Amino acid sequence: MKNLRLRSARAAKGLSQQALADLVGVSRQTVNAMEQGDYNPTIRLCVAICRALDRTLDELFWEDEA
Repeated sequence: MKNLRLRSARAAKGLSQQALADLVGVSRQTVNAMEQGDYNPTIRLCVAICRALDRTLDELFWEDEA
């Protein structure tokens, strides 16, 4: 499942995938894979992304029940 909330939050901060990747210490491809739903990040990476984007874990990574 694509993570559109992550993509939207990144764009709202004016960050490219590469810029976010640099902030959290991963590759641009990792950020892309997370946004595409092809990579399940560790909790440590999730927390780093939340801090970089000023968002909570729930806002970016919690999946609403369908």
